[in-house]
Amino acid sequence: MKLILAIIRIAKMSETKSALAEAGLPSFTAMPVLGRGQGNGDLEKIREAKAKKECPVILEDAMSFIPEEPRLKSKRMITLVVTDEKKELAIETLIKVNQTQKSGDGKIFVINNLDSYSVRSGASGDGTLD
Repeated sequence: MKLILAIIRIAKMSETKSALAEAGLPSFTAMPVLGRGQGNGDLEKIREAKAKKECPVILEDAMSFIPEEPRLKSKRMITLVVTDEKKELAIETLIKVNQTQKSGDGKIFVINNLDSYSVRSGASGDGTLD
């Protein structure tokens, strides 16, 4: 049994929900989170536009309002517990839907999960996951 934590863009949440359901993985939890990776998206976008000489005066003004230190960005964190057999399906689905080849696409963490229990029935094991 695996616990999968995926950090994704907010704009990809609806598409991700549909893709997971279509893959037979409809059960998950999602919550808003704040975080940051290695990049600094706002400054990177402005520097790219400046290098292309797109509106240089406006870009100079914009850069003065964006702090150099990294900012926390709003994301969604999906928590999904799957059987060992469905781990690759879940990861492939998450990557396929969320990959844009741009900074900020997110991360997926896979953690061993010892057991799972249904609060309603008291049942345990893989049978509680679907």
